[in-house]
Amino acid sequence: MSSRGSGGRSNGALPQTKICQFKLVLLGDMAVGKSSLVLRFVKGQFDEFQETTIGAAFLAQSVCLDDTTVKFEIWDTAGQERYHSLAPMYYRGAQAAIVVFDITKPETFERAKAWVKELQRQASPNIVIALAGNKADLSEKRLVEYEEAQTYSEDTGLLFMETSAKTAMNVNELFLAIAKKMPKTDTQNPTHAARHRGVNLQDPDAHSTRACCGGN
Repeated sequence: MSSRGSGGRSNGALPQTKICQFKLVLLGDMAVGKSSLVLRFVKGQFDEFQETTIGAAFLAQSVCLDDTTVKFEIWDTAGQERYHSLAPMYYRGAQAAIVVFDITKPETFERAKAWVKELQRQASPNIVIALAGNKADLSEKRLVEYEEAQTYSEDTGLLFMETSAKTAMNVNELFLAIAKKMPKTDTQNPTHAARHRGVNLQDPDAHSTRACCGGN
């Protein structure tokens, strides 16, 4: 799928697509919607009764940015406390992380702050961290104010968006914002481009289900 980004394209041979591959990990308390966000992004689906993640789950999806395809290898980690000791195994070497909290449960926001501190202390120095205030469709039950999370994110250098895996609000936009912040130097063989076409999130008509790298 060709990009409709702002970069112009001259007549003649199509330019080679550069493939960049990055490891991305999702962290957060249990039942905040981590798996639902990944399912929405990768497959364009939402399951009201999403099963609890055991240990971690792996999926993959690609984002098209002009002449670059950013391929995310996504590790969705379990939120239960008994799996906390396994988390470093998944965020070690990750170039990006999404820390998720539930806007209706303040304790999950506090837990998210603890995850951010741990990442900033133990993960890769240049890791891109995004904070996702999930379940924005339940805004009438909100107990974490947008301004509070926004101020915290600005103070700690995080990307921040409120999301809803249920309605798809800001899900693609969050991954697109992360993709734009990734260094475009870790390239794969350009011949992989045809096999690893991803969803062009800059295309207003794009949907996750049109992507090729939908994981398991």
